[in-house]
Amino acid sequence: MNQLLKYLGVFMILIAVVILGLYMYENAVSNTLLIVSGLLLIGGLAVYVILNKITE
Repeated sequence: MNQLLKYLGVFMILIAVVILGLYMYENAVSNTLLIVSGLLLIGGLAVYVILNKITE
């Protein structure tokens, strides 16, 4: 379980990248996808750093 928990932040960052790709091809008018992907990127980075310090 710790191995999966260790990479939770990386999974969040990958989901944010997929959302940014969807935004690029969708030609969306609103910035909702950009806000969600930005929060996932920042949150994923924070979760990755914090969880790796805790698990090591």
